[in-house]
Amino acid sequence: MPTSDTEAVAEQVFVALGDPTRRAILASLASGGPATVTDLAGRLPITRQAIAKHLTLLSEAGLVTAEPGERRRVRYRLRSAPMQVAQQFLAALAHDWDGSLDRLKDHLDHLIEED
Repeated sequence: MPTSDTEAVAEQVFVALGDPTRRAILASLASGGPATVTDLAGRLPITRQAIAKHLTLLSEAGLVTAEPGERRRVRYRLRSAPMQVAQQFLAALAHDWDGSLDRLKDHLDHLIEED
């Protein structure tokens, strides 16, 4: 079963990914590369204020990092590490489910054979 640290990181990632606007911001960064809030507002039908708010949550989840740029402009870049932690968390859950389902199948097969 996943550790509590892994679970905490995965939870933050899942909360961040639960919002379609944040997913759109991540998709834009993935396809267009690092961007400022103004750049993202030009790519998406979202205000700069809303983008800044969502970037704060994405940053707290570790999915983006802010990098100082020229003329005090901050560029946001994707970080893959938290997403990989979430994937590992899901893989561990899937493994646990697979084992449980296999045991259930074996048990049911055994009951059918007894009849």
